[in-house]
This record gives sequence, C-alpha cells and structure tokens, in this order.
Amino acid sequence: MSLNWKEIDLILSELPLKGSLVRNIYQPDHHSLILELYSRRGNYLLYISLLTGFTRLHTIKKKPKNPSRPPRFVSFLRAHIRNGKISGAEQLGSERVIKITVERYEEKTILWIRLWGGAANIIAADEKGNILDAFYRRPKKGEISGGLFAPEAAFPIDKTAKKTDKKEFTIRDIPGEGNFNERIEKYYSSIETGREKQQLITSIIQILAGRENRILSTIEKLEKRKEKYENYSRYRELGDIIKSSLHKIKKGDEWLNTKDFFNNNEAVDIRLDKKLSPLENAGKYYKEYKKAKSGLNKIGEELESLHNSLRRLKETRKIVEDASTSLHELYEIKHEFKTAKVQRAGAGTEGITFYSHDFTIKVGRSAKENDALLRHYARGNDYWFHVRDYPGGYVFVRNKAGKSIPLEVMLDAAHLAMYYSKRKTSGQGDIYYTQVKYLRRAKAGKTGLVIPTQEKNLFVKYNPERIRRLKEIPVQ
Repeated sequence: MSLNWKEIDLILSELPLKGSLVRNIYQPDHHSLILELYSRRGNYLLYISLLTGFTRLHTIKKKPKNPSRPPRFVSFLRAHIRNGKISGAEQLGSERVIKITVERYEEKTILWIRLWGGAANIIAADEKGNILDAFYRRPKKGEISGGLFAPEAAFPIDKTAKKTDKKEFTIRDIPGEGNFNERIEKYYSSIETGREKQQLITSIIQILAGRENRILSTIEKLEKRKEKYENYSRYRELGDIIKSSLHKIKKGDEWLNTKDFFNNNEAVDIRLDKKLSPLENAGKYYKEYKKAKSGLNKIGEELESLHNSLRRLKETRKIVEDASTSLHELYEIKHEFKTAKVQRAGAGTEGITFYSHDFTIKVGRSAKENDALLRHYARGNDYWFHVRDYPGGYVFVRNKAGKSIPLEVMLDAAHLAMYYSKRKTSGQGDIYYTQVKYLRRAKAGKTGLVIPTQEKNLFVKYNPERIRRLKEIPVQ
C-alpha cells in the first residue's frame, strides 16, 4: 500500500529538508532514487520509491548497493543539483505531488515527485516548468526533455485549498519505535523483503526445473548409448572369428560367411571393410571392443554423476521452499545454479580420470574442478588425497563396497596429488588423506576449499615411473 497524502505531510514535517545540502544522488534499481542529504542534524538518506503499490518517500538508515556505473537520470542530477541547497519542500494540496526546490550557484532546479501508483515519476524542471529530464521518460505524456510540467496551476500548495476527498484518509498506526519515518521504513522493508523473497523462490524453482529437464534429457541419451555398448564382448568375438578365418578372406570382400564357434557353430555373416586387409578387419573389431568397453565405463560414471546432480536438485528445492531459508542464502543458491553448466551427454565429469589396479582415480586440476568434483562426483566413502601445505589438485579414489584400498593404489593416488601440485619439483613430501565424509567446507573460503578431519599421512618419494604407468592406461 502506497502512502496517502496525510502520511506524506507527516513525513515531510519530520524532515529538515529546507536548508539541507544535497551531497549525492543514487539509483539502486529501476524504481527508486536516493538523495544523500546533510543538515544541522547530520547526514540522512531520503528514499523515493516509484514502485506501483509501494510509492512513497521516507528516510532510510542504510544505503542499498548501487550499480558501479550511474544511470542516466542520476548522472543528470549529479551534474545539476549535487552540492546544491534545498530551499523549499512541500506537497501540492492532497495530490501526492511533492515539490523540492534545489539552488546551486545561479541555477535553480525543481524536482517534482509524483507518487501516483502506475503514473509515478520524478521530473526535473526549471522555474518556468520546462522539463530538463525525468526518471521515466514518457513521450506520450510529454514527460521528456523539452516538455512542459506545471502542476501548480492544477494543484495549489495552499493547505486551505485542499479538495474534498471522496475517501477520508487517515494516518496509519504503524507499530514500532521511533518517529513515523523510522516506523514506515521498517514496515515497508519487511513487506518488500517478503515480496522479494517470494519472487526469488519462484525464479530459483524455474531454474531448478529447467536444469532438471536438461539432466533428464541427457540421461535418456546416455541410456540409449549404454544399450548399444552393453554387448561389447561381441566385438571381440567377431574379431576372433575373422582372425581364425583369414585364409577364407581376401581384400575387397564385404562379408565373411562362416561358423560362429562362440555360439554352437551357428552360421554367421560378418560385415567387412573392403578397403582393409583381412587382418586389419579383425583389428577394427578389436578396436570397437575396446571403445565399447571403455565407453560403457565412462557412461556409467556420467550417469552416476547426473543422478547425483538430480538428487542435489531435489535437496536444493527443499531448502529453497523452507521458510527458514534466508534471503542471502537464496541469492547464493540462485547465483550458484545460474552460473553452473549442465553436463552434456558424452562430455564426461570434471577433472581427469586414471585407473589403478581396478580402482578409479579422479583428479581436479584447478580450484573450479576441485569444487565440481566435490559437489557432483565424490561420495562419502571415497578417499581424498592432497599434498600437505602446498596448493594442488584434489585426488579422489572411488570406494568399492567390501574392499579396502590397496597400498599400491594409495601410492598411485599420492603420486598424482604430488604431480598435480606445486610440490612436484621437490622430489618428496607429505600427502594427507581421509574419506570425503570427513571433509568440511571452510566458511567464507575460496572455491573448493575444505578442511580435512581424521586425516592420515603418507610420506612419498616422487617416482616418475608411476606417473608414466598411470598415463599409459587409457584415460576416460
């Protein structure tokens, strides 16, 4: 609810506007303006809102965050009224139109503040009513530079000339301490915070729903690819059959008709590439076997990561819809999900993958990758390795149910932690490790920063042969 004219009169009567110095002007958003003023009482901020349903002016205690580059109207006002003195401030009758006159040197500028619901505006004019600029430029209404604005003729300032209102307005009894300005500020602040919070919740839920749909679409594509790769051993069998039948094939053949000794010697037709030799055709099927086998492992990891992301989306939605979640927390959630990218089918998870004795090892090579692996890949029982006292990548060893991690795998992980760190050149160092569930995120810390608990130590003498061996194993 906007202020009525009686409330505006009361607010103006409480303010030492006349004689105040205009120190600066700010515009925190598209519907409000702030005048930073100074009087004998000290500095104060006059807040003017043009938002439909919430049009008003009153003092505020804290200056909102402002854009680094001042908007057009603010730049104009700073050039014309900053360091000027307010020589007059009054409301025109009962019309919710306020006239503030500012004098600076030989220049006199009049700020007309019209607090009329959908037609609210702030217009800067000279003494003759010629419009210099306006908060909202409205050409159809003539509220543009060069137009004319002279409301005094229609709405006299004389208090005895107030029109008879069809509705009798009263000053609301706003609870709380302080004068009317202070109580009005708290009243509207609580309303706008609730309104802002609801809009933010709606916006985040839309972002989460869109992200969920994209993840589900990616999962569907990966499931189809998984079906194609699941019978990967058949490619190796076909390669073996071709290899055992080299005497029956000559270059240029498109088909091999023979018996399938993997399936009770049933007849089988195997397509060949006529551009390849018989042995090269067998090699082609072996390559397809390796590709399908590694592809299946990769798809499994991607699907697991995507399902983890889906679970996190559902958990986040519960947090967003929880009434106890603060406005600040909601903004952080929105920023996080607005800037994060959805994994594409085949894009793989963040970081680089290695294999050691049938265990999967993931390495983050930057703070961003470390954070992404923590959020979307690592599970509570996985093991985390990191070089002690030096910046470096996070190394995660995927836990296998019912199996402990062999020492050789731990040494491989420790070497990777040293290799992807700034201690690589030292030749030796301490690596500490713990399970992911014992990691704690550092409050207000840098991206991906964690504090390990229940950690153990490994002293490692760097052996480049380990890294060479790990790099020779195909990376997914």
